[in-house]
Amino acid sequence: MRIISGDFKGKKILEPKDYNTRPLKDLVKESIFNIILHSNKFEINLRNSNILDLFSGVGSFGIECLSRGVKKVIFIENYKGVLPILKKNIQSLKSINNYQIYENDIYSENTFSAIEIKFDIIFLDPPYKYKNLDTIFQKIKNNNILNENGIIILHRHKNEKESFPHYIKIIEKKIYGISVILFLSMLK
Repeated sequence: MRIISGDFKGKKILEPKDYNTRPLKDLVKESIFNIILHSNKFEINLRNSNILDLFSGVGSFGIECLSRGVKKVIFIENYKGVLPILKKNIQSLKSINNYQIYENDIYSENTFSAIEIKFDIIFLDPPYKYKNLDTIFQKIKNNNILNENGIIILHRHKNEKESFPHYIKIIEKKIYGISVILFLSMLK
């Protein structure tokens, strides 16, 4: 697994030794960024964007964003089996300082309330077996952390039958192998 574009193109990303973390495959990651850069269904200026990487794992998505020169990335991860790898991957970038790592449970009351910026992209990559997406969407909405024209990118297993709250709209859906990537907006 490598960084596919930007200042750190080609740099290797360390992967976990266990199977509890499922890193984003390079092909899927490349496709996501092609959609972000070229979609006519939404408009995101990546270089001026703040990114929230939820269930960060080894940081593949957020690190790709840093390599591409985004304004800021906040990583939220609390799995002790992957946090040291996430930190090593980010520290290996040396000159990068426009990031923060929150070692918090996403469901903790103060996780989102401690965040003082709004995001243009929220990348949501929970474990495939995870079923409680409504709670996360509600926390995003209640804490008002997604910019008005911001998007949520959700990575799921293609066989999952997802239902979304009435205020979540699917903008685009792509299937890659066993993965489905959903580009979502949040209605007011």
